Amino acid sequence: MKKIFALFIAFVAISCTNAQQKTAFSKEALSETLLSTDGNQVAFKDILKKYKGKTVVVEVWASWCGDCVKVMPKIKELQANNPNVAYVFISMDKAADKWKTGIEKHELKGQHFMANDQMKGVFGKAIDLDWIPRYIIIDKKGKIVLYRAIETDFDKINETLKKLK
Repeated sequence: MKKIFALFIAFVAISCTNAQQKTAFSKEALSETLLSTDGNQVAFKDILKKYKGKTVVVEVWASWCGDCVKVMPKIKELQANNPNVAYVFISMDKAADKWKTGIEKHELKGQHFMANDQMKGVFGKAIDLDWIPRYIIIDKKGKIVLYRAIETDFDKINETLKKLK
């Protein structure tokens, strides 16, 4: 019985690990539009196209999220240590005014967008969003190299960016 249980645990661990690491975004995620700071709707695929040939860190966050706010100094440190990386922030705020106030308050440098229907909406589901802040790293070829990192994973984020230099 112990052997069967151990095999079951190993299978679940491998299945969960594989489910969390994707190398490309789904068609749903790519076609979903996000609100830009100038009030336009922009398809996620068009946002990514702008950074073709660059390493990109995508941070999914919200101004109301305590964990998001707590790690803002780490984001600034990450940006200072990786100036050649592009940073795209996608907010899960409910109101554009709160989102824009959060950008200014935390002095977030990068390109900013807001999901139209928050965490449980189409975009959130399409990227398997279950926690914020969430970090996704895309390499220069457009391949996702780190699909799911959270605020406790900055060692992994730093290590991934170091490998991509």
